[in-house]
Amino acid sequence: MAELADTVAIVTGAAGGIGREHALLFAAEGASVVVNDLNDASAVVSEIVAAGGTAVAHQGDVSTWEDAHDLVECAVQTFGRLDALVNNAGGGAQALAADLTEAAWDHEIRLNLKGMFCPTRAALGWWKQQGTAGSVVSTTSGAGLLGNVGQSPYGAAKAAVAAFTVIAAAELAGTGIRLNAVAPAARTPGTLQASDMLARYMRAPEDEAAFDRWHARNISPLVAYLCTPDCSLTGEIFHVRGGVVGHFQGWTIGAAAQADHNFTIAELRDLVPAMVAQAPSRADAGGPAYASLRAAWAEAQTGGETA
Repeated sequence: MAELADTVAIVTGAAGGIGREHALLFAAEGASVVVNDLNDASAVVSEIVAAGGTAVAHQGDVSTWEDAHDLVECAVQTFGRLDALVNNAGGGAQALAADLTEAAWDHEIRLNLKGMFCPTRAALGWWKQQGTAGSVVSTTSGAGLLGNVGQSPYGAAKAAVAAFTVIAAAELAGTGIRLNAVAPAARTPGTLQASDMLARYMRAPEDEAAFDRWHARNISPLVAYLCTPDCSLTGEIFHVRGGVVGHFQGWTIGAAAQADHNFTIAELRDLVPAMVAQAPSRADAGGPAYASLRAAWAEAQTGGETA
């Protein structure tokens, strides 16, 4: 039986890239899909229909309140209900923090954070009004959760997506409404444009029969699983790429100093560096599951050769 039979799902930013792969897999698994994008998504819908699936296109800017609510209304009016929302729309440009303009900052925050919030708020409102439940899966990024040089506004927005997911999931505990997030790593137009080095690192294998670990389709099974009716997970954040699924455990307090008095500046001058020295290096953030990707990204930024 199809994993998502009788499911109605929205996928934002689905005219291409990772979002397109989400829409195709959801439809192949039996879902009726609303394929949203700022651009025309009719080609993806035609592809789904030609394969025997069910889909409808919605063109709109989900970072606006009106378009996001119209998107949910499109799903309800077309298919009668809404069961899953995949917040995939987003993207980021390369820029150092000291070189950012106000307009560039506002654009990235609107696109990546508000573009997640508006459709989520519209879906939550409909579910609560109907007394039903559903699943939201949003796209975060290692750029924010672990830190990538040259992506401060994008990373800040994506870290906020993860924080929102955890908080909203806690607020909605017991309602059946679930919120999770995934931090994907895949070959997309955005990553290919980031640098020639990164593009070469993520290139497809010459042997077409070989496993293409950077293909965008590798992200979609985890997203689909999180939207299946038997999945009970909520408030969780995952890293995913071809052949790797990892579970983020969030910010944690490591070493700590305690006293029965308020610390003086002089005391902290010794205590604080000692605590920091005990912590794992930021260069190792993400552990083995992220090490190769972090190394490739760092080399791409510095112009070094990648393996």
